[in-house]
Amino acid sequence: MPALGIITFELHLPEAHSLKDKRHWVLGLKEKLRKRHNLAVAEIDYQDIWNRGLVSAVTVSNQRAQCQKVLEAAERTAASFLGPFLVEVTYEYL
Repeated sequence: MPALGIITFELHLPEAHSLKDKRHWVLGLKEKLRKRHNLAVAEIDYQDIWNRGLVSAVTVSNQRAQCQKVLEAAERTAASFLGPFLVEVTYEYL
């Protein structure tokens, strides 16, 4: 049976003073996750708030262990890119 893994990143961007500043971080994160880990990625909340972001990424595999491995690598990539701007990470498996 296929496994679906979802990871959600909550961002707090105190140095962003406009949606354009926020876009730099959100789009950068989305591109890195797509290119490095082949994930489907979307900003799912706080689109109109300049200093917060909520981004989710999804992967599908034939085994949960493989989903977990990919999502953990994605978390390392996000933490490396965002640093202290990454406030919370949540995982969900279906």
